[in-house]
Amino acid sequence: MKKVLVVVDMQKDFVDGALGSNEAVAIVDNVADKIKKFDGKIFVTYDTHFENYMETLEGKNLPVPHCIKGTDGWKLNDKVEAALEGKDVERVEKNTFGSTKLPELIKAYAGDEEFEVCLIGLCTDICVVSNALYIKANFPEMKVTVDSSCCAGVTVDAHNAALATMKSCQIYDEAM
Repeated sequence: MKKVLVVVDMQKDFVDGALGSNEAVAIVDNVADKIKKFDGKIFVTYDTHFENYMETLEGKNLPVPHCIKGTDGWKLNDKVEAALEGKDVERVEKNTFGSTKLPELIKAYAGDEEFEVCLIGLCTDICVVSNALYIKANFPEMKVTVDSSCCAGVTVDAHNAALATMKSCQIYDEAM
């Protein structure tokens, strides 16, 4: 069985930059350790915006410029980037919460073999849950999990609510 790890948006702006939080900083070592121990394909998503971010619908609803392509905040957290060295990694840019391309990439990797997917990263209640639901919708018979010890939400309550939503959709927490 093939194993897939999806590292969602562990970018500097979400860890300790424009939209960073203490909770995000607190998971960095867990994320790096999970990546180092993982044996399989790793997909890393990048929230990707451009100079016109404030003119977009997201920018009007969340008026905090972040993850502008080419800026330092768009790059991965340094510990996460270091943990990826020597791994089988595919990087995926997305300009919205979930990547509709990600299920296609996972299918191309897995071919006809069975696989399981684990998601980690930021933010549990926005991009992690969006990507988890896309993946589960595309592969309803595959095991899809999230590791809550490697995720953080916008708030602790939002993190827990997203975990409950995923559990309702048969996406279980590996940390439990």
